[in-house]
Amino acid sequence: MKKLVFALLLTVMVAFASAAQTREIYTNNNFRTLAQSHKMLAIMPFAVKLQLRPKEVEKNGGAEGVAKLEEREGLDVQQALHSYFLKQKESNDLTVEVQDPARTNALLAQAGLTASQLATKTPEQLAQLLGVDGIISGSFSSTQPMSNGAAVAMNLVVGMSAPTNTGKLVINIHDGKAGELLWKYDKSLSRGFGSDTNTIVTTIMRKASRQFPYSKEFKG
Repeated sequence: MKKLVFALLLTVMVAFASAAQTREIYTNNNFRTLAQSHKMLAIMPFAVKLQLRPKEVEKNGGAEGVAKLEEREGLDVQQALHSYFLKQKESNDLTVEVQDPARTNALLAQAGLTASQLATKTPEQLAQLLGVDGIISGSFSSTQPMSNGAAVAMNLVVGMSAPTNTGKLVINIHDGKAGELLWKYDKSLSRGFGSDTNTIVTTIMRKASRQFPYSKEFKG
């Protein structure tokens, strides 16, 4: 009897964890229709919010220093995503091209748009400015910088006994014409040892690869 109760409890826990994992990823039901002509995407610098302790704020140059650090981390995430997509393209597992961040950021600068001003523009406006079919954007929040040499890596939070969350990465993809949200990945993170921004982003994207709508493995 005890074995049966334990087995039932284990089944419920696994189902709960699976449901939680599923809810982390949203794919628009009309994705194939909206994105059927997509050939080029652009990655925006990510919006980063570092929730640092007072001593860490002081160590990083006060509020102004932290703001610069957040901007730099946003560019790091942008570059790391682009590197991941390049590898996917090389392995013939990506159905679209991804614009070089250097070109993206140059066009944004020419239009007078700083990273903090991107939220004032719609996906349609950004897509038209950049000459792309879709916009990849997102946010990252953490209690510790990812790019800090002393920083420790992020581990994906899995199951009900996961460690306390210390960060969250959200990745959005919008259609450049209709402006509709096509895909969203919302992932909580926790700290482990020995990594950097590029490794963290690669690990996260690999976990979502089969549910990434521009991947040839996508079965949606």
